[in-house]
Amino acid sequence: MTDQTHTQLATEFAKATEQIKGLGEELQGRLDHGEKSLSQLRADFDEQLTAFGELKSQMLELAQAAARPHEYTESAKSLGEQFVATDGYKNLVDDPRGVQRAKLDVKSLVTSATTDSDGSTGALIQAQRLAGIQTAPNRILTIRDLLMAGSTSSNAITYIKETGFTNAAAAQANEGDKKAQSTLKFGEESISVKTLAHYIKASKQVLDDAPQLASHINGRLIYGLKLVEEQQLLNGDGLSGNLKGIIPQATAFADKASLANYSIIDQLRLAMLQTHLAEYGANAIVLNPIDLAKIELMKDDNGRYLIGNPQGTIQPTLWGLPVVATQAMGAGKFLTGAFDMAAQLFDREGASVQVGFENDDFTKNLVTILAEERLALAVYRPEAFVHGTLAAK
Repeated sequence: MTDQTHTQLATEFAKATEQIKGLGEELQGRLDHGEKSLSQLRADFDEQLTAFGELKSQMLELAQAAARPHEYTESAKSLGEQFVATDGYKNLVDDPRGVQRAKLDVKSLVTSATTDSDGSTGALIQAQRLAGIQTAPNRILTIRDLLMAGSTSSNAITYIKETGFTNAAAAQANEGDKKAQSTLKFGEESISVKTLAHYIKASKQVLDDAPQLASHINGRLIYGLKLVEEQQLLNGDGLSGNLKGIIPQATAFADKASLANYSIIDQLRLAMLQTHLAEYGANAIVLNPIDLAKIELMKDDNGRYLIGNPQGTIQPTLWGLPVVATQAMGAGKFLTGAFDMAAQLFDREGASVQVGFENDDFTKNLVTILAEERLALAVYRPEAFVHGTLAAK
């Protein structure tokens, strides 16, 4: 019961006590004077005794409740509940014309806290959940697209390669003279198919409950394969299951024009010359993005850009060749050559994702998600590729 109820009961109890006392004194006085007809007075007295008994019972119940420990703690009132309980609000309701305003003094700040205290509103604030999964950006992969495409159904590729040619072709001096004899030399080359693969573990429940997660995992695993593939196509050393990439087989840069000084742009033109002297025409230049940016920012003595236009959006080119920028190429290095003629990529098994159980995974509700591909790289003519360190300017 509230304090207001307790006060009201106490007042009524005192009032009933006075009424009973008065009726008792009146009844005793009349009896002393010898009155015989007191039926109405007796009925009034009985009624007051009944009311007195009820009040006494309520007071006893109130006393017992006060003696018991509280079984719960009333939660903090909201600002609205506190406001309607103020005397100012009650007076405004009773006589809206006689009270100018109702005021509530807030003793605590309204905050986003979640504790059970005045002013706490944190439980009402729900976090905004964004759809999808935020991931790191994927690198643009380009080297595969430069190469001749091929496929194989074997685990190795063998081909015949011309290793020497002596050209003795000449004019016949006289009719009947023996003609000149040329020679050709051949050798057998063999490359093996390599496997690129990786896997992750995931619980079956997670994949069942989040189809988007399963799709995301598949995509990231395939991207991981292609990222390593690009690195291997350029730099693989051919050892421990690696592909033998183009750079380890390429010809070192040499200044065939014997220039005393040359810039980065000059050097790339000299590298193209080197491939032409090997009877192959270069069809692309591969640079690190940092080096491409340095080239594009070069200016003449008047502050004008040497190549390109800052407002342009076309594919970067140098000396008529497309420039491919990839972080798989080391900074300060370059590669150019006949990618479309002198090398070929063979796919044995395209990149794929497989899901299965391994060891005791079945009893643990774990699955193994495996991504792999099998491929081979043939560099037919290493002299068709030129690799080197960029000039200092």
